Amino acid sequence: MNSNFATNVYYDRTFDCDAAKILPGEYYYTNRDMLIVTVLGSCVAACIRDRVTGLGGMNHFMLPDGGDNGPVSASMRYGTYAMEVLINDLLKAGARRESLEAKVFGGGAVLRGFTAMNVGERNAAFVTQFLKTEKIPLLAEDLNDIYPRKVYFFPHTGKVLVKKLMQTHNDTLARREADYASRLKVAPVAGDIDLF
Repeated sequence: MNSNFATNVYYDRTFDCDAAKILPGEYYYTNRDMLIVTVLGSCVAACIRDRVTGLGGMNHFMLPDGGDNGPVSASMRYGTYAMEVLINDLLKAGARRESLEAKVFGGGAVLRGFTAMNVGERNAAFVTQFLKTEKIPLLAEDLNDIYPRKVYFFPHTGKVLVKKLMQTHNDTLARREADYASRLKVAPVAGDIDLF
């Protein structure tokens, strides 16, 4: 049982296991003993798992919400939708809400000037408040700061490894996020939904 949203699945030689790489606006969950990996700048990733079954997944979102106080957008670009989709898919796959736990990462200040308020800070504040509201224990976090991060999540065990990347040597991530952010400014979101 595994699900993905435009995900690259490959064999990771370093960790000697199957792995799924997710990009901005994507998520992946599985009950297999494998790795989920992503690279974050101002985006945030939530690693959520059922501590009893080992079923777990990760999302990667760019913005906390639509920002217009209207209906929640049905797009993985927004944290509200990305969190709901991942949690609901985990529950449908057999996770129990009372067994869920989370670890969150990202929100680095790598896209200066993207919004009036730092988008990374907004993402970090959003994800911690969302988990508090949903009563999902937050076991670990590495949020804000100025560094991009590479996150390795092993949902079966709950282990997470985080490597901070030197921004001066890695402008690919900043370019990728800036490109994604500029596409978000012009790309319409297909359909809105109300989450309850």
